Formats: sequence, structure tokens, C-alpha cells
Amino acid sequence: MKILFWFLIIPGFLFTSTVGLLASWIDRKVTARVQWRVGPPVLQPFIDVVKLLGKETILPRTADKITFLTAPVLGLVSITLISTILWVMIADPKVGFLGDLIVLVYLLAIPSISVIMGGFASGNPIASIGASREMKLLLSYELPFVLAVFVPVIKAGGIIRIGELLSIQAQSGAFATNISGFIALVVAIICMQAKLALVPFDMAEAETELIGGPIIEYSGTPLAIFKLTRASMLFTVPMFLVVIFMGGIVLSFPGIIWGILKYVLLLVIIVLIRNTNPRIRIDQAVKFFWGPVTVLAILAVVLAFIGV
Repeated sequence: MKILFWFLIIPGFLFTSTVGLLASWIDRKVTARVQWRVGPPVLQPFIDVVKLLGKETILPRTADKITFLTAPVLGLVSITLISTILWVMIADPKVGFLGDLIVLVYLLAIPSISVIMGGFASGNPIASIGASREMKLLLSYELPFVLAVFVPVIKAGGIIRIGELLSIQAQSGAFATNISGFIALVVAIICMQAKLALVPFDMAEAETELIGGPIIEYSGTPLAIFKLTRASMLFTVPMFLVVIFMGGIVLSFPGIIWGILKYVLLLVIIVLIRNTNPRIRIDQAVKFFWGPVTVLAILAVVLAFIGV
């Protein structure tokens, strides 16, 4: 019952989705102000999800119905599980298991995989194009992202348990405070923007080109689940970087305030990147991640190995 409570209430589904929707409201509000608009009220993301839950779910005639309906649930379950594991270990760094960092890195790829599955399963050619772009984007940013996450592991002497990484940062300072850790954090932030499918890496769901891309055929509850997954990622993925590179959050005053500020800093960076860059083509994104970003990640790994 305790594990079920963690997964469904706090720090799992209810907590993650609520904070994620609030973060998406901040994103939309700041974006609106940049464009000289008023922006939505604070409850608008919640209203949007509730409205979609009440809409009819239409299944395309050409879709693989099981995969089509399973894909959004798979993404939401994975991001909820990531948030639950992270916050349980933030509360008690001694809780965890060997290789939990590797498990979380794998789980972080599942929301993108669910979008790919849903796009191809819908039977819509436009959705297939969007899914193809999402797959290429995933293959391009995963390499530098894994290399960036590998830097704290090197600096910690090969430790792959998140709780122990938090303990080391509590004693010796955050990994991002040195050169190799800072470079790795910059790489991870760039990859995070692509994981969140935000400008300039939103080519898979480009509304002006593909009308939503992989999720074009989704409606009702499945579409609400996709929206909820994206909102939850806006909270969970930055928190993952806070834990790995920036020392995590201490659940006591004033440490919790400092931890919240770390997350807000990453959220501000996300919004700034989104509002100051144009969308790029998928081939440009692949060249960018396999070129400069991967080189930067390798540099961070080399510097970490030599102790810089």
C-alpha cells in the first residue's frame, strides 16, 4: 500500500502531474507576455486536460488499436515512475538500488518511444512523418545525453546509484560547480530541450507543418494523457538534472527554497530557449547533436577522467 501511495499520490502521479501543469502554465504565460499577449489563467492547463478527458475518443479505421491506445499510457507510467524514484531518493538517499541511474536514463527515453509508437500505429501518413522525425531526434540526442550523465559517474569514482551521488554532492559540492560538470550540464540542458520537444527541436510535432505530427489522430482521453505526460516531463526532466548535476533538493528549510530555485532556473532557461530560437529542420538537429554537442560531451568526459 505504501508503494502504491508513493506512485499514485505523492511523489508520484498526482504530485508530478499537478506541478507539471503549473510549470506548463508558467511556460505559456511567459511566452504570451513575450508576444505581448495576456496569456492563460493559472487553471487553464488543468481545464484543458479535464475537457479532453470528457471528449469522445475516435479510433482511426487504419490504426493498430491496441498499440494506438497503449502508447500514451506507456509514456505517462514511465515519467511517473521516474519522478517517484527521484523524490523517494531525495527524501532518503539511502533508498535505492544498484544501477538506478541507468534505469532512469532508460526510462527517460520511453515517453519519446511512446510518441513514435502512437504515430506509426495511427496509420496516418502525416503522423508517420512526425514519428520518423521523433525517432531520428531520439537517436541524435541520446548519445550526448548519456555521455553528459556519465560525467558525474566518473567524478564519483564509478558510482551509479543516485542516492550516493546526492551524498557525495552534499559533502563535496555540486558536480556543476567544476569545469567538466558545468560543460556536461550545458550538454544535458540542450538535450533536455529536445526531450521536451520544445523549440527549436519541436520538428516532430510542428503545428504549422505537420498539424501535430505523431499525435494528429489522437483525441479525447488518449490525447489528454499525452498532454499530461508532456507537462509531467516539464517538471521531471529538469529535476533529474538538478539531482544529477546540481546537488538535488534538501527537504528542510532553507534548503528546499534553494532547491526550488535550481528548478526554476532550469525552467527559465527552457522558456528562454523556446522563445528566442526558430524551429530547425530534422537534418540540422541530427548534425547539431552528433557534431558540436557530442564533441562537447566527449570533452566533458575527458576532463572528468583527468580530474578537471
